[in-house]
Amino acid sequence: MANAIDRLMSQMDIHPVLVDVGAAEGPPEIWDSIAKHSIYIGFDPDLRGIRQTPEGYFHKEVIFSKAVTSLEGAQNVPFYFTTAPYCSSILKPDSESLKNFLFSHLFTIEKKGPVQATSLNSVIDHLSLPCIDWLKTDSQGTDLRIFKSLKDKSRSRVLALDIEPGLINAYEGEDLFVDAHGALIKEGFWLSNLGVRGTVRMRPSTLAQVAKEDNSISNDRMMMATRETPSWVGARYLRTIEALGQSESHKREYVLLWVIALLDKQYGFALDLALEYDKVFGEDEMSTLMRREPISRIKRFTPSFLYKRAKKILPAGVRRRLRGLIQ
Repeated sequence: MANAIDRLMSQMDIHPVLVDVGAAEGPPEIWDSIAKHSIYIGFDPDLRGIRQTPEGYFHKEVIFSKAVTSLEGAQNVPFYFTTAPYCSSILKPDSESLKNFLFSHLFTIEKKGPVQATSLNSVIDHLSLPCIDWLKTDSQGTDLRIFKSLKDKSRSRVLALDIEPGLINAYEGEDLFVDAHGALIKEGFWLSNLGVRGTVRMRPSTLAQVAKEDNSISNDRMMMATRETPSWVGARYLRTIEALGQSESHKREYVLLWVIALLDKQYGFALDLALEYDKVFGEDEMSTLMRREPISRIKRFTPSFLYKRAKKILPAGVRRRLRGLIQ
């Protein structure tokens, strides 16, 4: 797969613009195979735990120790530095809501102070970026408003969007998943991937009381023994083919969205894009490769391959039934 991606991106001289809002934990792993072609722009005002990438890992790389705000012209914004750096935010942690969850100590405010801020529109202008192709924002509560703050033209050119909106009120006035999903569907995206993440719903004060009575009940034991409550999601949205056509996109956008679909293992959508490319631009060497590569990937998943891959974890009875189907 990497060879096909490299070939397409090299031949068409495509340098995707990857923007990472909340970059302290490092770029998403899904970007690894296109890093050498890409322009990486990272933002995080709390760099206590930032993970550095090797020099030359990206085609170009710029890191801003600034918060990204949806407010145009803002030079500084209030910022809440929490015990866990990845919980720091321009929004104040919602202590009333968080008191019901064991991970509330991660959101303890260690200090509050103004930090330098910028908007995505300002950065696009400052760096003379042609667009943002893939936006990942883990801003702790403001993902939707950051995306919506982009100018219409820039917003319509975003091909992929990774967000981590909450299902609970971890911050005061945050953008929740229920707000983000409907808005992004209207913006011409479809939901490609959704990972539900969570924590234990239990008041720390209750655990403290129980632990007094039985010192074998620790925070770690409670976390291991108790089913997590859904608390936030990691969601990936891809631009629809219909929206791509309405924005008068060129070959670059079709090919790059195809690359993103392949990276996200959306092989069916990648084939949709290949056929749409043929329809819009006509068959050429690129479209032939765009059809061939997803089919090659799909053919690897034969019934016998799937059985070998799954037999280590399936119960014996299920293995026997599956083996009977493929013989």
